Amino acid sequence: MTLALVSAPDSPAITLEEVALPPLGPGDLRVRVTAASVDPVDTLFAGGPARAVFGLTGTVGLGWSLTGVVTGIGAAVTGFSVGDPVAAVHRDVAAPVRAHAAETVVPAAAAAPLPDGLDPVGAASLPVNALTAAQLVDRLGPADGRTLVVTGAAGAVGGYAVALAAHSGWTVTGLARASDRDFVLRAGARALVTELPGPAFDAVVDGAVLHAAVLPALRDGGTFAGVTAASPAVSERGIDVGIVNVEPDGARLAELLALAASGVLEVRVAGRVPLADAATAYDKVAGGGQRGRWLLVP
Repeated sequence: MTLALVSAPDSPAITLEEVALPPLGPGDLRVRVTAASVDPVDTLFAGGPARAVFGLTGTVGLGWSLTGVVTGIGAAVTGFSVGDPVAAVHRDVAAPVRAHAAETVVPAAAAAPLPDGLDPVGAASLPVNALTAAQLVDRLGPADGRTLVVTGAAGAVGGYAVALAAHSGWTVTGLARASDRDFVLRAGARALVTELPGPAFDAVVDGAVLHAAVLPALRDGGTFAGVTAASPAVSERGIDVGIVNVEPDGARLAELLALAASGVLEVRVAGRVPLADAATAYDKVAGGGQRGRWLLVP
């Protein structure tokens, strides 16, 4: 048994309960959680909309991103040992225990060793956000001298997208508030805009989930990369529209953690609360406007 945050049917309230851990499969790791981030998607599961999208009818665990220490290893797992500090993405939305727990079980393929020099608590803000950003930037193909605008450039996904794209050779412009200029430029953008211009860019990473509203900023034949939305962008003027649903990838996550340890990706923490006070963090995230992630510490 472990303490875990769960979402129950027909209830917007999250609850902390004693829940039985799922059995350790041959490809799994059992992890004692050090910290876990609260992301906007978590509030959608707790509030109900995401439950309907994924067809969830029972009580399910919450949380996508975590850091922790390995306490058990499946028979087929190699490359990890008990006692290893790790980071992971827990994508199984139907699991009874996920990242917002004292202990959890994740596929080893979704985990990566935590490098030296990276705060194991703050690093919990990275996995799902940095991996989403990386997969969005990867969807665009090579930079090849092209220009890119990142919407929501001061947010968690958008901020990492700016840094990763700039690191890969893109000429990046960030769409954000003027008050976020220092961060956006520090992340690697050449410029910040507070409104989208007409067709001025070769590609967009849509961290703000604007979808159709951002297409006028793309040149004919440009490339759009965004996450799932209720009203997704539809191709026009030859624009390639790519919708990315984050996929756990331990090898890619290891690369991103190394970039964070070297300072390419900035770890940003808005606040930390005990797991028992998770409602505080959920309310903050649901209210929007956060810079960095709220973390739950068991």
